[in-house]
Amino acid sequence: MSATTDSDSRRISIFDTTLRDGEQAPANALNPPQKLEMALRIEALGADWVEAGFPASSPSEFEATRLISRSLTTARFTTFCRAVRSDIETAVTAGGTDRHQVQILATGSDMHLRHKRGISRAQAVDEVAESVGHAHALGVESVSVGIEDASRGEDGLLRDIAHGAVEAGATCLVIADTSGCHLPQEYAALITKFRTWLPDSIRISTHCHNDFGLSLANAVAGLEAGADEVQATLGGIGERAGNTPLEELAALLSYKGVVLGLHTDIDVSRMYEAYTVLRGMIGLEEPRNKAIFGTYAFGTAAGIHQQGMLRNPATYEYVEPARFGRGRTLLVGRHSGRAVLRHVLDELRVVVSDEELAELYRTHITERAGGDCEDISVLKDRLARELLERPLPAAA
Repeated sequence: MSATTDSDSRRISIFDTTLRDGEQAPANALNPPQKLEMALRIEALGADWVEAGFPASSPSEFEATRLISRSLTTARFTTFCRAVRSDIETAVTAGGTDRHQVQILATGSDMHLRHKRGISRAQAVDEVAESVGHAHALGVESVSVGIEDASRGEDGLLRDIAHGAVEAGATCLVIADTSGCHLPQEYAALITKFRTWLPDSIRISTHCHNDFGLSLANAVAGLEAGADEVQATLGGIGERAGNTPLEELAALLSYKGVVLGLHTDIDVSRMYEAYTVLRGMIGLEEPRNKAIFGTYAFGTAAGIHQQGMLRNPATYEYVEPARFGRGRTLLVGRHSGRAVLRHVLDELRVVVSDEELAELYRTHITERAGGDCEDISVLKDRLARELLERPLPAAA
């Protein structure tokens, strides 16, 4: 199967927040040189925006922003700021104004206003508008406003923040399902509201968390409802259960872009390499069953599956591993059937009787495997050694 892009499909902007939302989650800390390396790798994938971090939060974040801002050549970079003048000034000092988007955090729900901020709705609206204006006064042309907890916000508050931000010069609104509480239809309805409140020239970005495992579904629902951009992370790393996984979004649009009328310019063949480097930096074990990036995302040990895949991989393999820098893995274990054993013997050009096949199956698979699996290449090497003295048939 090959991916196709319809000429009428809409290009989706990719905002990578691996180095900010992903990196701020427990155990994911990166030092400035590591952040720079990952920023360059993410840029090479084709991301439009690379979020460098929160420069006002620490000297390390400041230095990472400084390095990244001077090194990117195709992607633009973003800094994360509270609606505080000093945060914005620090971000500009670290990264300058060229190709720099300042993202200002807005408080989008009464729950957060009451229990976290202790301010009124009017104050929340005013601080955002004032901060956007201050960023422009410092020479920043691209200013986005990330509305935290928008998925639990009341329409009046959200609309006032949106209007105030745009009037002050914001060019993008980020609609955050911060707690990951929305269903796709709920998030789509929220994006639809913002699309009706905002001029078409204002970019709308999704920021979805994965607490219910719906971050990808919500992001896609948001795109279908009119969002222009997705904030995502490599491997879906991020707060709590994480963020929209970049690789899953890119893979989905690669295969289903025509159906959805959407596409990205992400180079899917290089994502796994970048993810592997990231895992090494943060000490993240590779999950066995994660889509696209899981150890066995393209592997099987079940005999029924193997029988079909040995004849035609497409029988069970809709997503092609080679397109994502991965390889197909056939594992041999107690769930494997005789088909995989026959396949190995055929490759070795060893002819056996049905009785011999049954005995080899018993000694090399059913009794040997137990509860573990081994790669088919290991079985092949072992059989080659054991059957080395057998006469081989003449070449055809």
